Amino acid sequence: MKFSIIYEAQMVDTSRANEQAVFLQIVEQAKYAETMGFDCIWCVEHTALTQYAHMSAPETVLAFIAGATSRIHVGHGVVCLPPAMNHPVKVAERIATLDILSQGRLHFGVGKGGTQQEAGTFGYNLDDLQPMIDEAMYLIPKIMVQDEIEHDGTYIKIPRRPIHPSPYQTPHPPMYMACTREHTLLAAGSRGIGALVLGFSGPDEIAKKNAIYRQAWATRKPEDQVGFRPTQHLAALCAATVLDDREKARRIGLRGQRFFAESIAYWYQGGAKPTVDEDLTAEDHAKVLEAGKAATIAYLSEEAIPVGDEHLSNYTVAQDAYGTPDDCIRYVQRLKDAGADEILFMFQMGGIPHEVIMETIRNIGEKVIPHFRAQNAAEAAELEAAE
Repeated sequence: MKFSIIYEAQMVDTSRANEQAVFLQIVEQAKYAETMGFDCIWCVEHTALTQYAHMSAPETVLAFIAGATSRIHVGHGVVCLPPAMNHPVKVAERIATLDILSQGRLHFGVGKGGTQQEAGTFGYNLDDLQPMIDEAMYLIPKIMVQDEIEHDGTYIKIPRRPIHPSPYQTPHPPMYMACTREHTLLAAGSRGIGALVLGFSGPDEIAKKNAIYRQAWATRKPEDQVGFRPTQHLAALCAATVLDDREKARRIGLRGQRFFAESIAYWYQGGAKPTVDEDLTAEDHAKVLEAGKAATIAYLSEEAIPVGDEHLSNYTVAQDAYGTPDDCIRYVQRLKDAGADEILFMFQMGGIPHEVIMETIRNIGEKVIPHFRAQNAAEAAELEAAE
């Protein structure tokens, strides 16, 4: 079981001063996470999504974090692959370079981005992107392992060229896909790469997604493999605020999740701009999230769109993820039992203070991670004895 943190660079206050503060806090949190035993720092990639995500240059953030640390891994969760946004040659060059400089601490996820707002920034229609993403996805690992590349594709054309450097890891860093819908889980499994489940899905939904992914992996065909390093791995997002004061953790965590849900609804579904109500209780925030879920169901039903977890997961209230270390242990155990290989903790949601995130990192590092490390060691010992 791996324990990681994923960042959106989400913020309520979008002033220059606060925007700069958020990025510097992310670096401080990542450095502290390394000392607390976390395994990886992941960064998303989004463009032109004010408040929801200011993480538009993850390659720069991850390089800075890798240079400021010595053990913790760094991961793209994920690189968006529309060619005008991130050309495959430049992606391969950046991935290989950071893999060298981090001495093999890099993980590489791919996807297309989620909104027309982003796709349109680079001149695309979101609905037209998937074939381009697929072509780039298969091409990039070839660039990283071949002495020269020549490609005459439908969307990408590269004359014969030597591309440098080659990555530190052999043959290349492990690859992943961003997965929210069933077809993306099927694609990740059938293509032999890891699945990053980036919605707020609870343990029951993670179990369903895990079953879909593992079945696709088990029945995959060699010719469908992306890259040259099969990676069976499912990572589950887990928004969390872990404090000694359970009620405070629930109030702050649910307020942050509410901001996250409202900001993503603004950009993805045309909803109202997000709000921050400082004086509401945890129960009040939970009720607002439940009302948001009901409104989303009503909208989808009116538009004759099938209702899926990808639409509703942001409103799922994970009670034990906002609470004490013991609460967090219970919830992580449920995610582990559901099939998660890695927990992608999300602490940095709109309105959650830096000092609360640092306390959460400390509590998980001192109490949650050691619990599961000991559990894993005991399970390994039992397995060895049985053999």
